Amino acid sequence: MGMVRLRIKEFTDKEGWTLKELADRSGVPYGTIKTYARLPERATVDLTALKKLASTFNVLLEDLFDVVEK
Repeated sequence: MGMVRLRIKEFTDKEGWTLKELADRSGVPYGTIKTYARLPERATVDLTALKKLASTFNVLLEDLFDVVEK
């Protein structure tokens, strides 16, 4: 069974944004984004937040994560 690794920090770095800028652009709370970026392998995530982030980055939802083998 694989785990999901979020790619939030990778996308913010690519855009040249801070996590705070991402929060402002996406409407996702800064605390949520900070947690996702700091702890990329999480057991639970807010799907609505991930949809907002994907839209902000103009990528597909599935582009925001990788499945990694544990």
